[in-house]
Formats: sequence, structure tokens, C-alpha cells
Amino acid sequence: MTSAPDQYDGTPPGQDQSQPGREDEMTPRPAFQRHDREGSGRLKDRAALISGGDSGIGRAVAVAFAREGADVAILYRDEKEDADARETVEAVGHHGRRAITIRGDVADEAVQQRAVQETLDAFGKLDVLVNNAAEQHAQERFEDITREQLERTFATNVFGMFGLTRAALPHLPDDGAIVNTTSVTAYQGNPTLIDYSSTKGAIVAFTRALSQHLAERGIRVNAVAPGPIWTPLIPATFPPEEVASFGGDVPLGRPGQPEEVAESYVFLASADASYVSGQVLHPNGGTVVNG
Repeated sequence: MTSAPDQYDGTPPGQDQSQPGREDEMTPRPAFQRHDREGSGRLKDRAALISGGDSGIGRAVAVAFAREGADVAILYRDEKEDADARETVEAVGHHGRRAITIRGDVADEAVQQRAVQETLDAFGKLDVLVNNAAEQHAQERFEDITREQLERTFATNVFGMFGLTRAALPHLPDDGAIVNTTSVTAYQGNPTLIDYSSTKGAIVAFTRALSQHLAERGIRVNAVAPGPIWTPLIPATFPPEEVASFGGDVPLGRPGQPEEVAESYVFLASADASYVSGQVLHPNGGTVVNG
């Protein structure tokens, strides 16, 4: 088994949480920042809005952006995640950058507008949008996916992304960037996450179509498709026995850490990716996918 960075030994214990999941209740805690590298100013004085930025991949992206010189606004769902959000703000501050928190449901149009406006009020601009918020609900039988669950999953994962992008676009500069979070399930599917996999496939299509639409404006649109990553979404979705073996079936033999995914977002948000748009990066533990 390939070892993971920092304190994580590669084997999550069985544990249980409810949605949306809290990072401060996870054992072991996810590794969200690389202590073995320093920033090089790739996002110096940029301002970013990150949905789902309080924990998991979103937290790691917020901290990595701060390390590279960006100020960040993090949008998260409700008061259950307040502690995680505060910890993320503190981690951003350690890199000498500013962070603000915005609480609200990304599927709510009023929240989408407010999130953008509060980012502009705090930083005076918006350069990078990271559409990362998501939810998933496992069902063993397809017939058990209710209309309510289907609509809720699409509302968060797809409609929230559309709406937040629509609210942000008038304020993004010509060299702005949008980075969307899709998933390996968009390419492989998942037998117990059919509605979630469907939303992630929609995000791939959204990324490709929007990148062509915005090319003339100079705004780049890309996506990241993580594989099994140790985030609060995992113990909040699956029973303890599945959590205990999570990620063991990929070629590298373990789940990834949020810090191992965040570098993909830094690259796509920075000028290093000035000739990259409509593409998807795959930090997934070695799983080969098409597309």
C-alpha cells in the first residue's frame, strides 16, 4: 500500500455521521495542507469564492489558494458546519491572507447572489469561482431513490453550480477562472450513487459547454474529478463497515487526502493553466478513465 502524506495511515476506521458531515468529528482528521512546500505567488492578490469551502476538498483548496496569495470567501450550508468554517478561516490566516464565511444553501438563488456580493464587498473583486459544494445519498435499490432525493441532489450539485456561476459571471475579469468539482463517478458510475453520478456527469458537460461559451471573454472553465477522497461526505454517506474499506480498491490502494487534490485546483486557477480550458483533471489514485 502506498502511504499517504502526514498523519494518515490509509485506513479509515468505521464511523458514522449525518449529512452534511463535519470534519472536526472525523477520525483520523483529513490532511488538508501540505507542510512540505511553500507558496510561489501563483494566485497573488486574487480573490476566490469557494462553495463547500468549510471542509474536505473545499477547505484544502481554500488553504492552498491562500498559500499562493489569494483571499478566499467560503460558502457553506448551515450552522452544523460553523466549527469547520472557523477552522478553515484560521488556517487561511496562517498564510497571511483574508477569509470570510458565508452561510447558506447554494441551491437558493438569493444565497447565490448574496455570496457573490459579500465576496465583492470584502475583497473588491472576484477572480476565481470554485464550484465545489455537493451532496450524495446512497441507495442500495434504484427504486428507493425518491423524487425528493433526486431533486435535492440535483439542486445542490447542478442547479447550485449554474446559479452561482450566473451570479459570478458579471464580475469575473477577462483572465478569470472557473473550476468545477465533478467526480470519477461521472466516468465509472456507482451502483449505489446513481443520482449523484448523474449530477457529476452533468458537471462534465457543463464544464465543456461553458468553456466554449466563455472562450471569447478569456474566462477559462475547467474541472477536477477526484476519486475516493477522505472527506466528511464519506462517513456522512456510508455505513461504518463501508467507511472502513473506503478507497482500498484503487491502484494506489488507499483513499486520497484533500491536500493531494487541492494542487489541481491551484493549477487550473492560475496563469500556469492559461492555455487550458474545457478540461478535467483526475486525481483518483491511479484509476484510468476515458475522457
